[in-house]
Amino acid sequence: MKTQAGNNKIKSTQIQTIHPAEIRKEFPILNTQVNGKPLIYFDNAATTQKPKVVIDSITNYYRNQNANIHRGLHELSDRATQQYEQARKKTADFIHAKEKAEINFLRGTTEAINLVASAWGNQFLQQGDEIMISQMEHHSNIVPWYRICKSKGCRLKIIPLNDVGELNMETFASLLNAKTKLVSVAYISNALGLINPIQKIIDIAHQAGALVMLDAAQAVQHTKIDVQSLDCDFLAFSGHKMYAPTGIGVLYAKRAILESMQPYQSGGEMIDKVGFDEVTYNELPYKFEAGTPNICGAIALGTAIDFIQDTGMDNIQRYEHELITYASDALKTIKGLRIYGENAKNAPVISFNIEGLHHYDIGSLLNQYGIAIRTGHHCTQPLMDFFGISGTCRASFAFYNTKEEIDRMIQALNHIIKMLTK
Repeated sequence: MKTQAGNNKIKSTQIQTIHPAEIRKEFPILNTQVNGKPLIYFDNAATTQKPKVVIDSITNYYRNQNANIHRGLHELSDRATQQYEQARKKTADFIHAKEKAEINFLRGTTEAINLVASAWGNQFLQQGDEIMISQMEHHSNIVPWYRICKSKGCRLKIIPLNDVGELNMETFASLLNAKTKLVSVAYISNALGLINPIQKIIDIAHQAGALVMLDAAQAVQHTKIDVQSLDCDFLAFSGHKMYAPTGIGVLYAKRAILESMQPYQSGGEMIDKVGFDEVTYNELPYKFEAGTPNICGAIALGTAIDFIQDTGMDNIQRYEHELITYASDALKTIKGLRIYGENAKNAPVISFNIEGLHHYDIGSLLNQYGIAIRTGHHCTQPLMDFFGISGTCRASFAFYNTKEEIDRMIQALNHIIKMLTK
């Protein structure tokens, strides 16, 4: 995969299959040594590493075209504006939005959910209305709804889980009623990797008259998303989970809904006319992008989308399924190890504990072998409470990971068990 100087778009045609050795050449950080050993990065659900084209995109922006956008008439501003809006179009195409005006650039999934809770919630929720989320949600999809329900006198209802940690769909359907105004759920669980039955959730919720918001932070990098086919009302995701920089994210929403909402923040760009007696607001999507945005981040997000598209989402999904299947089978050979939320429809995220060992100790010791995993409650404390645990070890994979790296993790875990259980 090569880029032309000054152009952040990958020029090669889409590959037909994943060749990890070639993919890994695109990610400089994977050559890092940790504690004298080659880095094995299994913390991709927290953030993904960045390919050279994305790093070059950031450098190119600040080296060659740094300027504020939209209002400038000079050359640099025009270049930056074009690339920023081109990234919006790429993002709209990536998730199959009807138009780029439905794409709002924000800091990430957290800000996107907060925007909907604040702008939509404050405007349309009334006392006695209900918001529904699930027991497996990330705190970012719990706390904003908790707060708006408290302030508006609404009820927060919870979709429970079955014995293995999946959403209880029968109970979900029974909880819906005329008071349910919105259902907000994770497309894929960040803690378990479970892929939720999103289409069924949307269809059932819409039949009850409720809107649906999807937290797709763990989905856009692993599976194709078509918001028009899904017919979701809102969808949020973060760039840094999909090989783009931190500090850039997306809120998709249907045009009619966005037009009905009042701005989330006030300042430059989001206005049409300003006077001391009257203020009118800008057209979509600028109405929700107050102030100078993360211009470089948005442009680099467009580059990351090019990188994913060039690799091929089908190829990525197929290879990552091989990795999670291989890892699951390998982990099951370890005595006393329990996998949480194991399901045939898992994304490349796996949570586990080993009997008699604390997850923090395992994570800390794996680091001595150069292996990076995540430990703790993964910002899903209600889910941990459901399983009766304080946290798990979470290994999460990307298409630059290999089966050989998984083998090294298994060997390290066996050494750790022997060392801690003598």
